[in-house]
Amino acid sequence: MYFFQYPVSCAKPALRVRTAKLPIRKPGLGNLNMPKDTRLKQQQMRSRIAAVAARIMAEDGVEDFALAKRKAARQLGAESTHALPDNTEVEEALRAHQSLYQEAEQRERIQILRRMALTAMEALATWRPYLCGSVLKGTAGRNSTIDLQLFTDDGKSVEMYFLNRNVHYETFEQRRQAGGQMRTITLLEMNWDGIPLSLAIHPANDERIALRTAGSSHLSERANLAKVRELLRTDDEQTLSYLHSTNAPQQNDPNHG
Repeated sequence: MYFFQYPVSCAKPALRVRTAKLPIRKPGLGNLNMPKDTRLKQQQMRSRIAAVAARIMAEDGVEDFALAKRKAARQLGAESTHALPDNTEVEEALRAHQSLYQEAEQRERIQILRRMALTAMEALATWRPYLCGSVLKGTAGRNSTIDLQLFTDDGKSVEMYFLNRNVHYETFEQRRQAGGQMRTITLLEMNWDGIPLSLAIHPANDERIALRTAGSSHLSERANLAKVRELLRTDDEQTLSYLHSTNAPQQNDPNHG
């Protein structure tokens, strides 16, 4: 915001305005003066909304945290916005839900999506690709998108890559925070062998600074090609261990001697 300042020669006398002192409300703490039982009810409602939002994301394929929370709040009849959980709470509930109800399905889904991401990253290696989002975190649900970050000062070269291969894509612009500054970046969205793929094109220098997750104040986790290959090796080892444990004969099983 810019303030106009009169020159000294024609400065107007300052007006004395009496203002009332308002209480400072810290974000995320809620009203500390509310009764203890009310705060407890709000916390319980936050947990319930987080659980329902996690189920919506896991079973209905909803990726938008805000949308999932609004749907969950409506289902539970929550009226106060103070009861809405943050994305971290919903993500924790989502991991718990997937581990409890979708363990085998989730394990296979993440492996498939990470392999697809690796294929795309290898094809786009010229533009310094990084994997981010739910596929990296391991929380990707049904219909999830593979999110990649590219770093280049020649964004048109990325578009030419797909144009030359007759790959249809859509272009969007989005405001994101990088290094404490808000910047407008280009998003390319397309299907990569039947899987939704989103490419966020950042300036080359942004590769060295911390980026924020879209619509969030949290730092964006990301993994380069070497890290994704390492993740896939770990996934394969965990899958073999899981299959061995599920197929191993139980000591108390009368059918195995």
